[in-house]
Order: sequence, then structure tokens, then C-alpha cells
Amino acid sequence: MPDNNELNAAESTNQNPPEDELGQTRARVAELEGIIAQRDQELASRDTRISELRQVTANLESEITTVKQAVAEADESLNKLGESFKQAVASYKTLVVQSNPDVPEELVTGESIEAITDSFTSAKELVSKIRKGMEAEISLARVPAGAPERTAPDLSALSPREKIQYAIGGFSS
Repeated sequence: MPDNNELNAAESTNQNPPEDELGQTRARVAELEGIIAQRDQELASRDTRISELRQVTANLESEITTVKQAVAEADESLNKLGESFKQAVASYKTLVVQSNPDVPEELVTGESIEAITDSFTSAKELVSKIRKGMEAEISLARVPAGAPERTAPDLSALSPREKIQYAIGGFSS
């Protein structure tokens, strides 16, 4: 057990701490206050940065909304253009078929002007080949139309009496 002198010395140290310990404590408090001030500054800086980022985010969200609206408008415009294109192609096909009645409508196909033009060209060539083949076939099998030319009967071999009967209409062969 400690004796009374030791206890009294410990008590006196606790009641009147030496001056250097007090200075160290004050330095430590000042250091901690500096750290706290620095941390407060960092927090204020972070809060400012968070506010800036929130503003940037709000601006970006606004821009995204604007872009989405523009995309929706562009899609609508594209759909209208697509419908107009389909109508133009259908009108072109109708015009091509009506302008060329010798080409069957079934042979003119396609979903674009180029495809219709290509199929029309092919159909026209096919019709031309078929027409030439049929004309060649017809020319080979050409039969004179109707009976041969009528000529007056040869009466030179008839006797005078037969000639008179023929003229009266009473000639019978």
C-alpha cells in the first residue's frame, strides 16, 4: 500500500498540475480547434459542391426532358414522313400501271420507287419477249383470211348454146 506521502504528492499533482502539462493541454485544445475549423471549412466546401452538383443535375434533367420531347417530335415527324412515302410509292405504282396498260399490274411490285421501277422494267421486257414470240408464231401459221379472190368463170370452153343458158341463168352443170 502506498504511504501517505505518496498520496499527498499525487493529490498535489492533481490539484496543481505543472505548467508544462497545462501548456500541452492548451496546445492540444488549440490543435483540435484548428482541426475542427478545418473540418468545418471542408464540410462547407462540400456543401457548396453538393449544391452546385444538384444545380447541374437539375439542369441536366431539364435538358434530358427537352431532348426526350425533341425525340418524340422527331419520331412523330418520321412516322408522318413514312406514311407520306408509302402514299407516294403507291401513287407512283398506280401511275406506272395506268400509263402502261400492256404491262400486267401483278408484275409491277415493290415497296420503294426503285423496286417498282426495277420490277416495271423487268415486266416490260417480259411482255416484249412474249409479244415478239407470239408475233413470230402468228407469222409462221398465217392463213389467208377468207376465200380466194373471185374471178369470172372461164366461159371459153362452153358452146354458144351453153353460153346463152349461162347468161339467162339457167345453166346447170
